[in-house]
Amino acid sequence: MSAGSRREKIEAMLASDPDDTMLRYMLAMELDKAGEHEQSLKLFDGLMADDPPHVPAFLMAGQQLLKLNRLEAARTALRTGISAARAQGDSHAAGEMAEFLTQLGNAGEA
Repeated sequence: MSAGSRREKIEAMLASDPDDTMLRYMLAMELDKAGEHEQSLKLFDGLMADDPPHVPAFLMAGQQLLKLNRLEAARTALRTGISAARAQGDSHAAGEMAEFLTQLGNAGEA
């Protein structure tokens, strides 16, 4: 299945169920792969603002922001994601994001 057809299928499913968390997440990932970063980040922002927040969106947004050299925004997404993961009892995701945040360290700072 090509990326275009996968994206089209996800978009078609989202049209009938626009609040589906996994479909929104999958579309954000497809947009990232296609280089449509602002649209992708907008979807991740929505997922992170959900109640409860979609924890994997924080890590993916952090990684994408890092690729775009938006280090402070990446750090903020990860810190917020760690709190959200802990609040949901997801220690694995919290640990994964904490490790990524540590790896960022002072990257990009003189």
